[in-house]
Amino acid sequence: MTTITYTYYPGCSAEGVGRAFTESLYAVFEHLGTGLRELEDWNCCGATAWPSVDQSQAYALSARNLALAEERAPGADPADVVASCTGCYRALLKAQEALGASTPTSDRLRNALAAIGLDFQGRARVRHPVDILLNEIGLDRIREAVVRPLQGVRVASYYGCQLVRPFATFDDPRNPTSMDRLVAAVGAEPVDWPLKARCCGGSCYCGGPVIGAMPEATMQLSYALLREASKRGADVVVTICPLCEFNLEGFQGRMARRFGHPLDMPTGFLTQLMGIAMGIDETRLGLHRLLRWRLPEAAESGPATAGGRPRREPAAVGASTHPEGGGDA
Repeated sequence: MTTITYTYYPGCSAEGVGRAFTESLYAVFEHLGTGLRELEDWNCCGATAWPSVDQSQAYALSARNLALAEERAPGADPADVVASCTGCYRALLKAQEALGASTPTSDRLRNALAAIGLDFQGRARVRHPVDILLNEIGLDRIREAVVRPLQGVRVASYYGCQLVRPFATFDDPRNPTSMDRLVAAVGAEPVDWPLKARCCGGSCYCGGPVIGAMPEATMQLSYALLREASKRGADVVVTICPLCEFNLEGFQGRMARRFGHPLDMPTGFLTQLMGIAMGIDETRLGLHRLLRWRLPEAAESGPATAGGRPRREPAAVGASTHPEGGGDA
């Protein structure tokens, strides 16, 4: 099998709230015979509050990353740039669109790149790992890699509000299905739920709903997602956004106390779920970094549980399953 290596843009969350995602992404891609090579000398994509302050400067940050990716991939072929954080993915896509248009913004960006000795040729293509897994690696190869099919595990795939909006490059912006297809490929059962592309409230705060500018709005949005997933019979929620995962998993205790209903919904990353089905070591998948991860007994997993942890009943209101009580500040 020929190994294809993609340029990987990790973004600022890769070693923070997104560390488990990064670890599991590398592990799954390697297991499937696909490589990721981190973009040398990358910088912040400008996806935080910067666009509301100076859009051109925010675009320029992402434009530099795209120009670097092209410089690192000489030739005339497309230079795919894989971005795992959905905020980074959207920011890079916006810069790609801006650079490709004949507008004053495009002229300013190209002039800014020229001032630091870079040029954008239009070869860089921003891709998301879900896009690569589904449309490049393919479902057949993923099914072949499964050694521990997750039959009986009901999974609510949470896309978040940025993966397919505003640029729906590989999925439907209103009813995305790509994650569900990947979930089914590893033997689990996708849960049909209407909130899979609703906002979790991540844009309402910086650093968590406890300390952000709009904590009430954030908690209400996240609580609605978790309650709906629970009502639909989900055993676990998986996402592909570090901020969404942090928000949905880390503050369930506070949400439970605020709204008076127990919450203990295991939440993790799609690539972690896929890695479990492929038999990849839990540490390589970063499962130890999650606060409340567990899966029910899978029908075909044998004597061990899927993921190595027995299913537990929901904790009392406000209680944390983390041994140190983390995530319920």
